[in-house]
Amino acid sequence: METQMELLSSVKCFGGDQRRYRHRSNVLDCEMTVSVYLPPQAAQGPVPAVWFLAGLTCTDENFVIKAGAQRYAAELGLAIICPDTSPRGEGVADDEAYDLGQGAGFYLNATREPWAKHFQMWDYVTAELPALVAEACPLDMQRQSIMGHSMGGHGALTIGLTHPDRFAAISAFAPIVAPMQVPWGIKAFTTYLGDDQSAWAAHDACQLLANSDAALPPILIDQGLADNFLAEQLRPELLEAEIDGRDITVRRQAGYDHSYFFIASFVGEHLAWHRQQLDR
Repeated sequence: METQMELLSSVKCFGGDQRRYRHRSNVLDCEMTVSVYLPPQAAQGPVPAVWFLAGLTCTDENFVIKAGAQRYAAELGLAIICPDTSPRGEGVADDEAYDLGQGAGFYLNATREPWAKHFQMWDYVTAELPALVAEACPLDMQRQSIMGHSMGGHGALTIGLTHPDRFAAISAFAPIVAPMQVPWGIKAFTTYLGDDQSAWAAHDACQLLANSDAALPPILIDQGLADNFLAEQLRPELLEAEIDGRDITVRRQAGYDHSYFFIASFVGEHLAWHRQQLDR
C-alpha cells in the first residue's frame, strides 16, 4: 500500500534521522503533522517505538526541539513518535482560551458540537496514526511504549491503561492524573463530552485504575515540586491512592517546575526505563 505520509523534512541527528511528516487525517478531517525520530539502528531494520504525547499549547515539535531526547534514543535504539496535540486549520473549531480548542485536544473523541467534527484525537492516536507511521517508517509495532507531559501525560496514562496489551510501559512528566477532579479536566470534559460523567471516566487515569483488575504495564511518573500547577491541576497523590500493589512509581523532584527544562533533566532516565521494559 502506498503511504499517505508526505515527508516534509529529514535532518541527521546523533546518527539517526529526525523526520517530520504531513498527512491528511480522515479521522480528524484535516491536515496533520507528526514528528518521528529514527535512531541509527533503524537503518538495519525495525526498531521499538516510544510515543510522546505533548501538553497544552504544544505541537508535534516541542518535544523534538526542547527535550534533548534524540541523544538517548540514538544510544538506546528507540524511535520516538510525536503527534500533534489537536486537529488544526481553517474550519476547525477553536477557543480563545489556551486550554480548549486547537492545541488542547485532551486525547479524547469529542461528542459535542462544534467539536465532534474534528476533535477525535483518541481514534487518531490509537488507530489511524499508528498505521500511517508503521507504513512510512521501519518500526517494530510489536514493541511499543507511551509517555507524555501534562495533558499529554493524561493521554499517555489513559491510552496506555486502556490498551495494556499494546504498550510495554507508560511514563509521564507532571501528568493530569484525575481530570474529573481538577479545573482543566472538568472544563475540557464538559466542553467536549457534555455533562454525563460516565463518559468522562474512560479518560481519567484514577478512575481507570480504580475500576481495573487487569494486568497493567508498569508506570513511572516524575513530578516537579516547584510546578505551579501541582496543587490545583495535577494532584499526584490522587493516583498514588489507587496504586494498590501495582508497579507504579511516582517520584517527586525538588526544585523542578512544569517546563521542558524539567523534562530534559529526566528524559534520559525515562527512555532507558522504557527500553528495559520493552526488552522484557
